[in-house]
Amino acid sequence: MEPVSIASLTIGPQSWREKTKHSISLAEKLIRQSDARKSSSASPCRPRSCTLGLLSHVNTPVPLELNETEKNSRKDSDNVNNTQSSYKVRPMSTGTTRFNLASGPLVAPFPPPCLREQCAEASVRAAGEYMREVRGVEGQLRKQACRVGQEGIKLERERAYLERMLRSLRKDLLVNQKSVEERTLRPPTTETGRDGADSLLDCEKKQLSELKIQLEGALRDTLTQLQALSQCSKLLLECASERSCVLDLLPHSGYHSAGGRCTPSQVTMKPDPTGPYTPECKQAMESSSLALTQSQLLREQIRCLIGEAIARQKSAHQLVNEGLVKKIAETVSLKQHLTLSSASARQAIYRKQRQLNCIQHSHGRALGPVSSGDVMSRERLDRPLVQVYQRHPGTQLPEAMHLIQGGAVVRQCLLSSGGELAQLRGTRLKLMEDMRGKGAAAQVDSSIVRLRRRLIDRRVMPSFFLQGTSA
Repeated sequence: MEPVSIASLTIGPQSWREKTKHSISLAEKLIRQSDARKSSSASPCRPRSCTLGLLSHVNTPVPLELNETEKNSRKDSDNVNNTQSSYKVRPMSTGTTRFNLASGPLVAPFPPPCLREQCAEASVRAAGEYMREVRGVEGQLRKQACRVGQEGIKLERERAYLERMLRSLRKDLLVNQKSVEERTLRPPTTETGRDGADSLLDCEKKQLSELKIQLEGALRDTLTQLQALSQCSKLLLECASERSCVLDLLPHSGYHSAGGRCTPSQVTMKPDPTGPYTPECKQAMESSSLALTQSQLLREQIRCLIGEAIARQKSAHQLVNEGLVKKIAETVSLKQHLTLSSASARQAIYRKQRQLNCIQHSHGRALGPVSSGDVMSRERLDRPLVQVYQRHPGTQLPEAMHLIQGGAVVRQCLLSSGGELAQLRGTRLKLMEDMRGKGAAAQVDSSIVRLRRRLIDRRVMPSFFLQGTSA
């Protein structure tokens, strides 16, 4: 059909002429659009594999709308081409197909007969893509839960080491208490004073108590961290289970339709309340990452703390044992000196006893016989020679005075020798008592050393705890 030329018509008023021309132009436009719709709808429906290109975007079906820039085109073939090229794509919501009737004077061509199949396949692709993304998120969550579980196992191992170390410290405190109690069994007369070994035992008790308080604090932190890891693992598994509720129909091979593999590490997306990666999943991932970092730092602190505790415990134990051994050596040395002194005192007692016997014999000889009848003639002071000599005045013999003075001197020596002998015997008794006390004290200290060596914690600790503690 060819348009009618009305350029030569001049009859009638101008307004009537303009209305007529507008009506004719509108009719021509409607005829062109009708012919274009007929030519597009008359094309045969392609197979499904060929019509997939009509919906290249999964979530954006395309309604068509005419543009009003082709009013003066004359040829039908040009009208059809210009009309098809004037379509533009507008994004719409997933799963619905609408035709905008209010945006233009005419609507888009009729949909093809395979529109339902195309929409169904688009829905399948959208659901499959969502499921694959959800599976990636679930893989990330379960992998993170596995990391949290492994970290919990490692931290549980550190907790066992802490408890073992605490048992060792409590045992050492009991050994220290027994050592202090057994040192009170020394002889009270000679070994009751405090010495260096008692000071070393007090220092060991103070040091072990400080280590025990530190390790108990670390154990409390470890239990708290284990609870936090358990909560993170539980939250991750809950999020993974909630994500996996849409994966029943998805194959477990992990392949895309194009042949690529979707691994959990490849899933990187922003959190979306209605998407595969929800804010709850993000919060669970962030909290678990923070808990993992804190747990690793805590494990390093526990290792350093246990290594330091082992070194200090071993040093304190060796220091006390060495102090007790020195005390035993000193006590044994003093006991040996006491033994020598006791032997010398015993020899002095024997000598003094022989001297005292001689003095007693001399004192008896100086006193003379007990009965006057036993006095010999040459010993009498009134014998004839003395009487004849004393007839002259001023002639007195000093025999009697010397006898009296000698008896007094011998008596004085006898008394002093008896006192010295008593002192020697008392000194020897004290030496013997001190020697027995030293022997008992050495036995008590030796038993304490044997007790400490017998009750020492011989359980094997890992080598990384014992590094630097052998010195």
